[in-house]
Amino acid sequence: MKQALFLDRDGVINENYGYVYKKEKFTFIDGIFDLTKAAKKKGYKVIVVTNQSGIGRGYYSEEDFKLISNWMCQKFLDKGILIEKVFYSPFHPTEGIGKYLKDDFSRKPHPGMIISAKNEFDLDLNNSVLIGDNITDIQSGISAGVRTNILFSKDEVNKTDNNFIVVDNLKDSIKFL
Repeated sequence: MKQALFLDRDGVINENYGYVYKKEKFTFIDGIFDLTKAAKKKGYKVIVVTNQSGIGRGYYSEEDFKLISNWMCQKFLDKGILIEKVFYSPFHPTEGIGKYLKDDFSRKPHPGMIISAKNEFDLDLNNSVLIGDNITDIQSGISAGVRTNILFSKDEVNKTDNNFIVVDNLKDSIKFL
């Protein structure tokens, strides 16, 4: 079985300006390429797991999201880093429109995207790492059985008495791989 580095997108890979779906608004966070390059060297599969309620709210289409995801993956590939797959959940339990109005198992804090990745790539979650910028990301990782869950936050967060790690710089995450 293989190990994975699960990454949230908005707030971990790119600055979270709210509903980012155009490359002109896509700014990579400092350290993301160093982190993913180190993960690849250690044998991790890099997988993105991202809630994208902007689709469900009607702000942009799934096609818009796929275009920006392909562009993002190419930027990583240009640096020699393969993103295996981008899993996304377009649903929202209260603000979704039509078929997107539901609390789907794929939407974090539920573990659906991670479980799907585990099954598709034969992953060992006990030897995997998740990095998110929101407590719902961490809850998703814990629920799925990911052993190492890292909250990337520049805010003051209680760094003790948690069952997750807190970092304020992505490069600091490398030592937990």
